[in-house]
Amino acid sequence: MTINLSDYEAGKKHPGDYSDDLAAVQQRLARIQVAHIVHRRRAIVLFEGWDAAGKGGIIQRLTADWDPRNFEVWPIKAPTPEEAARHFLWRFWRRLPENGNIGVFDRSWYGRVLVERVERFATESQWRRGYDEINEFEAQQVDAGTQIIKIFVHTTQEEQDARLLARLEHPWKRWKTGADDYRNREKRDAYLDAMAEMFLRTDKGWAPWYAIDGNDKKAARIAALTVIADQLEANIDMTPPELDPALVKLARKALQKD
Repeated sequence: MTINLSDYEAGKKHPGDYSDDLAAVQQRLARIQVAHIVHRRRAIVLFEGWDAAGKGGIIQRLTADWDPRNFEVWPIKAPTPEEAARHFLWRFWRRLPENGNIGVFDRSWYGRVLVERVERFATESQWRRGYDEINEFEAQQVDAGTQIIKIFVHTTQEEQDARLLARLEHPWKRWKTGADDYRNREKRDAYLDAMAEMFLRTDKGWAPWYAIDGNDKKAARIAALTVIADQLEANIDMTPPELDPALVKLARKALQKD
């Protein structure tokens, strides 16, 4: 059974106290990052979704309490000439997280079967081949010990339009919108078709998709962070590391404690 985006359009408000629940899930995520550091585990959290769906706001809150030395956020834009001259996955291989690190991708290799398909930046044979290439790429990462969590943030056309208009009218948010947002908007049906096939072809047991109803920003943030915390926590030992007696002795001596 594949994802049907029409199931993620209710826009219900978050039922609890947003501030308290956000703080609680961020505390979980902070401990989860420590577990990855201590156990030298790798993870990838990638985000896809509509323009103005709220991906950036979720990422801000995902990483708010993380140690900056052990995560990297990769905002994926159009490939550079150097990247475009190589296989489309080349630039992502170069951004894979090291041991103990978490890589966060604001858009990802799924551009091959979404924007590159719809905008015809890739030939039909290239984007059709892309499904198998992506599945193999992700399977390789998982086999090598990297967990992959794939989040898709969905909004209705009406909600997207309201947010795009709000960006235009806000002097400090205008930079976040451009001509592509409106050209892409006119091709919504084509993008929906591409998304449906993407879910059908790449929603795998080793790297499943998680769809988020993004029509209410606060509810979407809590929902997305909870999914990420649940999945990361389920795949790592969350027992706090033992305190080294030798270190305790050294510390007490240095700090002149009995």
